[in-house]
Amino acid sequence: MAKQTTPEETLQESVAGAASKTEQFFSKYGKIIYICFAALVAVAVLVFCWSKFVVQPKKAEAAAELFHAEQWFAEGNYELALAGDDNYMGLEDIISKYGKKAGAAVYMYAGVAKLQEGNFEEAIAYLKKYSGKDAILAARAQACIGDAYVGLEDYKSALVWFEKAAKTSDNAFSAGYLVKAGEVAEELGDSAKALAFYKKVKDQYPQAPEAMEIDKYITRIEAAE
Repeated sequence: MAKQTTPEETLQESVAGAASKTEQFFSKYGKIIYICFAALVAVAVLVFCWSKFVVQPKKAEAAAELFHAEQWFAEGNYELALAGDDNYMGLEDIISKYGKKAGAAVYMYAGVAKLQEGNFEEAIAYLKKYSGKDAILAARAQACIGDAYVGLEDYKSALVWFEKAAKTSDNAFSAGYLVKAGEVAEELGDSAKALAFYKKVKDQYPQAPEAMEIDKYITRIEAAE
């Protein structure tokens, strides 16, 4: 009579078989696995060192340079903010040297400064590179792009960006962007679309400063129809 195998013995055999296969696998591929693991560790170490000893110091250096440009910008001295002086770099040089390491705000500052100087195409180029996550600032950048297109008399593009700004912020600031969108729509001869923008200000943002005089815009269009 054949000897019956108990469940415990079956389990032991299965474990032993699995262990044997594992030993065979590592015996065959262990060196390759070790090399791959060592390579991953080396890459991780390199990334850490690059971040700690190259990227972070560059960011700190860029932030120090940006401090003075921000002050000039706040004072309304856009030319100095962009170009800098003999002691400190301006926004353009900071962007050229550090790029995104200087932070997203540097593109906003440079774009608005260029807009204030009437350099509309350069303003658009900088503002389109702004990648800040704050919805209010993102909408502000989009609206400034719209202003730059107005300066270039490209009203169709301006309308696109004002609408985008209004949707991005979706708060009281949206009222101002909608009014600008309405004015551009009127410039394009689309009174119906302009009226829709103005009525949206009246209905959805009644507490916004622009809503206080929005009836004038609405009445003007309705009277002309």
